[in-house]
Amino acid sequence: MTPAAVSDAGPLIHLAESGSLELLSTFDTLLVPETVYEEVDAGGVPDGVVDLSYELVEADESRVGTEELDAGECAAIAVAIERGVVLLTDDLAARETASDAGVEVRGSIGVIALGYGRGLLDRDEAASRMRALQRETSLFVTEAVVERGIQMLDEQ
Repeated sequence: MTPAAVSDAGPLIHLAESGSLELLSTFDTLLVPETVYEEVDAGGVPDGVVDLSYELVEADESRVGTEELDAGECAAIAVAIERGVVLLTDDLAARETASDAGVEVRGSIGVIALGYGRGLLDRDEAASRMRALQRETSLFVTEAVVERGIQMLDEQ
């Protein structure tokens, strides 16, 4: 297993859209800030989220102040900093803000790669799910990023 992680809305939505939500179980604990849950709920909770094991947590999103990020991203980063856990986000500005604060960051592609590394998926299934993120979900991700993710599989 892998230590705890906190997710913003992106990975919850995108992994659900690509049929990969179960891969979040590779984390010992999954934290979801209340603000993030409200964001996800406002758009209609994706199938599978209700079956996911997670802990709903409070967060002080004002601790991470930047105009580039929404409240959910700020809340998730605040939890990641406060608890020393991995941040799950697909947002570039959130990734940069968290990295600057010394937080380990993974996106949806990284979660799929982690699932492969833990033996939950074979290489072809992991690569297929990465491609599905680009082709079948609301996530904007370039072909180059997907190909880099697939290359990561071969490096594990």
